[in-house]
Amino acid sequence: MLYWLMKYVLLGPFLRLLWPTRVTGIENIPAEGGAILASNHLAVADSFFMPNRVPRRVTFPAKQEYFTEPGVKGKLKKWFFTGAGQFPIDRSGGTAAQAAIDTAVRLLREGHLLGIYPEGTRSPDGRLYKGKTGVARIALEARVPVIPVAMVGTEKVNPIGSKMWWPRRLEIHFGEPLDFSRYEGLAGDRFVERSITDEIMYALMELSGQEYVDIYAAKAKELIAAEKAGLRPAVPAQAEARDVARLPESKAG
Repeated sequence: MLYWLMKYVLLGPFLRLLWPTRVTGIENIPAEGGAILASNHLAVADSFFMPNRVPRRVTFPAKQEYFTEPGVKGKLKKWFFTGAGQFPIDRSGGTAAQAAIDTAVRLLREGHLLGIYPEGTRSPDGRLYKGKTGVARIALEARVPVIPVAMVGTEKVNPIGSKMWWPRRLEIHFGEPLDFSRYEGLAGDRFVERSITDEIMYALMELSGQEYVDIYAAKAKELIAAEKAGLRPAVPAQAEARDVARLPESKAG
């Protein structure tokens, strides 16, 4: 109930009025059944603007910290995210990450739309970064299509580090569904999952027009922080098995 109240009464009309948005490819979202909306991630605002334009309800994984913060503020956050249909993920790895993947697969098999940011966190500079393979594993286990979603301009609405939202014209492009049924039964094969993830990221690059960088966004943030501190950046390391198997962080990265 809270989700639809926010979308059509409390928040949605306000977003549509102040941020006119050009939307293309909305017909690519199935009218029913499970599907993954795999989006680039430029700003916290992505998680508000994209669901507001999708006729169906979109469920996002959210950082576990949103549900465990102490005090009155923490209770309000937990109430908001739980009521809006978000589910917590533990990003510490191991069995916790697998539990999050299992939850995502269950929701998709129940017919939900699942929003995921394959990059795992917001882009630090507007470029598109290497995707984490959790999205591929979820798609294979749930046997659902992946719809690439390109957010354009949200980093100017809500720049990193800013608490203000600035009026801007936006674009949201929904690409054609990607079918990975040819890999059925190969969930857990890290080479197959990497291939699928790279295909998703290529579709996002074409749809968004972003420059692609073949390192993880989290590593890029470390390099940027090191440069600002006057330190010599370390050479970006390739992904380890424990990294690529993790569920991509969603919601506000």
